[in-house]
Amino acid sequence: MDIASVAGLIIGISAVMLAFFLEGGNFTSVLQLPAMILVIFGTIGAATVTTSLKTLVNLPNLLKVVFLGKPQEPHKVVSTIGTLAETARREGLLGLEDDYQKMTEPFLKKSLQLVIDGTNIMTLRTILETEMVNIGERHKTGQTFFQKLGGFSPTLGIIGTVLGLINALSTSGDPQTMATHIASAFIATLWGISLANLIYLPISDKLKYRNREEMRCLELIIEGMISIQTGENPRVIRNKLLSFITPEERLVK
Repeated sequence: MDIASVAGLIIGISAVMLAFFLEGGNFTSVLQLPAMILVIFGTIGAATVTTSLKTLVNLPNLLKVVFLGKPQEPHKVVSTIGTLAETARREGLLGLEDDYQKMTEPFLKKSLQLVIDGTNIMTLRTILETEMVNIGERHKTGQTFFQKLGGFSPTLGIIGTVLGLINALSTSGDPQTMATHIASAFIATLWGISLANLIYLPISDKLKYRNREEMRCLELIIEGMISIQTGENPRVIRNKLLSFITPEERLVK
């Protein structure tokens, strides 16, 4: 479980609720079903129009990446490629066949297969960089979807507030009752802004962060595989790849 994602949401939502209670608010007054239906489902509907049903079905997987995704470990990638380089130098590229069979990470396995097959260096780089770009584009779909949710949610909240004000001003002549209805009308805006800034936009940014982490590891793999293909010294390859990661990450075992 990603502690930062869970803790961030808990802290953010708790801060809003605590402030509301300290101001004398009543939590039950916020739980208005019409406002929640309009803001939540209206936002999802509007965002779905901008994408495909496939993205909507993929939402559980996106949330799994945010809350259950493991952080990338570039130092392990460097270590793995260093070991492969030593094997290739000692036994030749065909000696990597056993390592290929044990590989589970798709991108690394594909790149290693290309190296074993003796793929031309320029072709190898082109294939792997194209694959990396396509992976990034697939990730961008989920990021954009939550960004759209964050954009539509406040607007749907305002629509809910306007509808509530229309109802309040047209059905009540008693000033006190009208004031109560007007206050209730703004609950939709509260839901819209809160969901956008506490859930949708943070999730979008977390997906972007995950994508940047993965892209960095893919770059390591590309540079490492090309270096193995060109027959560079394993020590040189390790030092080259270590320059891609921070000093703190280099110390992680």
